[in-house]
Amino acid sequence: MARYDGRKVYEIRPVKITTGFITYPEGSVLIECGNTKVICNATVENSVPPFMKGQGRGWVTAEYSMLPRATQSRTPRDIQRLKLAPRSAEIQRLIGRALRSVTNLDRLGERTVTIDCDVIQADGGTRCASITGGFCALVLALDKLRQEGVFHQLPLYSYVAAVSAGIVGDVPMVDLNYVEDSGGEVDFNFVMDDEGKIIELQGTGEDRPFSKKEMDDMYALAEGAIRQLVQKQREAIGHLFG
Repeated sequence: MARYDGRKVYEIRPVKITTGFITYPEGSVLIECGNTKVICNATVENSVPPFMKGQGRGWVTAEYSMLPRATQSRTPRDIQRLKLAPRSAEIQRLIGRALRSVTNLDRLGERTVTIDCDVIQADGGTRCASITGGFCALVLALDKLRQEGVFHQLPLYSYVAAVSAGIVGDVPMVDLNYVEDSGGEVDFNFVMDDEGKIIELQGTGEDRPFSKKEMDDMYALAEGAIRQLVQKQREAIGHLFG
C-alpha cells in the first residue's frame, strides 16, 4: 500500500535528535519525527512533591503544551481557558509515567526532574515524540548530576521510546502522520523499553472494532519501530548511557 508520504507500512518517518538545543535547562533536546517537532527541556530541582517528602526518593514528571500555530489553524493557549486542556493533561501524565518507569527513583534522591515538552510543529505522534525526546533530555539532566558527583551511574534501568500505530484503509501501519491518524479506523500508541517490553499501550477502535490478529500486526510493526527509535536515541546520548 502506498502511504500518504510514500513510506512502507513498517517505515518510520525520518528522525533527528538535536541535543543542547536550549542553553539554560539541565537537559535540552529538539526531536523531529518527520514534520512533527517537539522541544523537550529537563529541569532538576532539589525538592519533591509534598506527598513524597521524607521518603528519600525522587520524582520525574512532565508538562506538555502545543504552541498556538503548531497546527494548520491557531490553537488557543491553555492560559486563555484558565485551566489545562484535558488532552494536554492526559498526555503529560502519560509522558511522566513512561519516564518514571525506567528511572530508579530511590537512587535519584529527593529531587524532581520536570520534562517540559513543547510542540512547535504538529503532524501526528506528538505524545510519542515527547516521550522519545523527553528520555534523551532526562539522560542529559541526570548526566549533569553525575558530573557534579551526585551519583556514579545514571539512575536509569533502560531506554524508553514510543510510537503510534494504526489501521488505515484496513491496513496496519506504524508512525502515523496527521492525515493517516485522522482518517484511520484504529489508533494505538505503544510505549516500550529497549528490550521490546511493553510499558504502556493506548488503543481504540475509533471507526470500528479490531481483531487480535490486527492488534498483533500493529504490535509487530511498533516493536520494529521502537528498535529504530532507540537506535536514534543511542546515537544522540549513547555515550552518556550505554
